[in-house]
Order: sequence, then structure tokens, then C-alpha cells
Amino acid sequence: MFDTVLLRSFVAVVQEGGFTHAAARLNLTQSAVSAHLRRLEKQTGHDLLARTTRSVTLTADGELLLGYARAILALNHDARAQLLRGPSEGAIRVGLSEDLANVRLMNVMQAFAVRYPRIAFSVRVGIPADLLHAMDQGEFDVVIGGRCHDTRPGRVLWREPLVWAGAEWVSLTPGAPVPLALLPEPCPYREAALAGLARAGVDYRIALVCASGAGLCAAAQAGFAVTPIVQSQLVHGLHVIAPDAGLPALPDVEFTMFAASGASAHVADELGNAILLAFARKG
Repeated sequence: MFDTVLLRSFVAVVQEGGFTHAAARLNLTQSAVSAHLRRLEKQTGHDLLARTTRSVTLTADGELLLGYARAILALNHDARAQLLRGPSEGAIRVGLSEDLANVRLMNVMQAFAVRYPRIAFSVRVGIPADLLHAMDQGEFDVVIGGRCHDTRPGRVLWREPLVWAGAEWVSLTPGAPVPLALLPEPCPYREAALAGLARAGVDYRIALVCASGAGLCAAAQAGFAVTPIVQSQLVHGLHVIAPDAGLPALPDVEFTMFAASGASAHVADELGNAILLAFARKG
């Protein structure tokens, strides 16, 4: 069985390219790090590093051990973190806006279910305003969704443009009311779209109301209506309607996480970090 202290010094020497920088990183003396490597080589019965006056390089046996050493240290760190986290129990009830209910976010939730086996995670999908109202009534611990204009305190995870989407082959008829496909009230995208059209003096008619983003996209793909959606939700057959079509510019959407006062701050922060990482590259 390898001593993790020795493995940590070995990995640090490889990553830092030498004993001096490794010692500084580990807050040890250079002689202590050298002693660790000698003990590790004695345990393995093989030379792990080829040393010169200017650098160190891995031997074939060192290359073999490096992968195992990193895995052992990672497992050791994770085990310690799990034990120090304490026996968290209970439930985390998440309210999620419909446009975030996708495989990427569900993978985040599954990872958290594995990390916190004593916590029962549950998700309900809906419209952000309804979900926030339900959270105020004690029905949710965390709500995650998009907003355009709101002063409610929350953690902004990322921003992206709200755009007018329509079929690639359709053009708007000048002077005719713009057919819209919208989510039901209360919806921040609906409110931003209707407010923008009113300010610009553009006539419109609501052709479809649907609680599903897939339904809105289907209406737009068919050329039945145009719809306001976040740019990352553009699917095949849809394009951003150009400004010269006469539609007003729409605001950016802030995807924000709101936590109830009684929710676990630690779990909520970790969940926010994981979602931010998962959606950092939304392509």
C-alpha cells in the first residue's frame, strides 16, 4: 500500500517540473521531497524519475505509477470531503424553468444525487414567476430560471440574448400584425416581447399560447408564428429574425438561482457551481 504523502510529493514533482518548485508548493523542504521520492522508489523497486542537473523526466515505470497516483489522491480527497461534509439528510426541492429542463442539467442533478445519497432531490418544471411564488409558499428550496427585469436577490449564473426566432424560409409581411407564439402569463420572455412591441408601435396578434418550449419552436418552425426564445434554444429550422424586419430588440436573459431562506447554503452553492460549469459552454 502506497503512502499518499509520498504519492503527493511524486505528483507535485512531475507537475512542477522539479524538486524546488514542488517543495514550495507543498510547503516542504527540498530535502524532504527528495526523501519522499527515494522512499517511494524503494517501495516500488523501480526508478521513477530520470534526474539531470536541469530537469527531471519520468521513466517508463514512473509513467505507469503517475496515473495510479493521481487516481489514488483524487479518491482520497473525495472520500475526505464526503466524510467532512457530514450526514446531510432531508430533501432539496428544485423548481426549474422549462427551457432548462434538458439532459445537461439533469446530469448535474444526477451527480448531486450520487454525491448526497441521504438527500432526496426532486425537480418540478414550470414558469419562473409561478415557481418563485411557490417557493415563497414553502414548496421549493431552490428555483432556477431566466429573468429579464427583476430586483429579487439571486445568484446570476450566466446571461445570454433573448431573440426573435422564426422559420428560416419565412419573412414577415410589412404592415400585417406579427403572429406570436408565447408562453402563458406570467412569463418574463412574454412580458419583454409584448413590452418591446408596444414601445415600438408594432401591431401583433397572439397566434399560440403554449406552456412548452417545444410547442413554441414547432409553431415557429412551421411558419405559423414567431417566438421570443434565448439564443441557445435555437433548433434546426429556426433562425434569428434580423432587426430590419421591424421587430424591436429584446433584452438579455439572466439565468438566476434563487434559494429559500431555509435551504442548505452549502448544497445550494455547490449546485450553482455545478450548473455554471455544465452550462459554461452551451454550444
